[in-house]
Amino acid sequence: MTETALPGCLMFEPKVFGDDRGFFFESWNRAAFAEHGLSPVFVQGNVSSSVRGVLRGLHYQWPNPQAKYVSVLEGEVYDVAVDIRRGSPTFGRSVGVVLSAENKRQFWIPEGFAHGFVVLSERATFHYLVTAPYDRAADANLRWNDATFGIDWPVSEPLLSPKDAVAPFLADVAEDRLPVYAG
Repeated sequence: MTETALPGCLMFEPKVFGDDRGFFFESWNRAAFAEHGLSPVFVQGNVSSSVRGVLRGLHYQWPNPQAKYVSVLEGEVYDVAVDIRRGSPTFGRSVGVVLSAENKRQFWIPEGFAHGFVVLSERATFHYLVTAPYDRAADANLRWNDATFGIDWPVSEPLLSPKDAVAPFLADVAEDRLPVYAG
């Protein structure tokens, strides 16, 4: 486990056992999380597939937030978490990591953070474990290129969904539509 620049956002790098037949690694281990004071209960697993240049995000749910444990099964992405918890000492800050099928890294994104990624390879298959089911009424997003976050996306003109293309900037989101830092 590696801490990132945002407290609570953690990178897990599994021990990979491989030979000429292939490889094996644990993609989730409750005891490993417990060692870091985490005890998530995952209620849903999701998989998405996207082509080079697709940017998904920045997404979050409020109320009814989700924590996410994400990884890439095929290809490579630049993955980003943004602290959007009102009152947090790191409010508005972001951290980005490269996740790929090759490096097998897994990224923990706690509740209260917005999340997004952009595909760097020809195609990427992205895997999410989440702690709350999708809730359409709580679904929210923020503009991918909001300067407030200082994200250095490795693409300048990503392929966006219509929803993500018109997402609001953080400054335009009502306070009651953002999570609160619990300390």
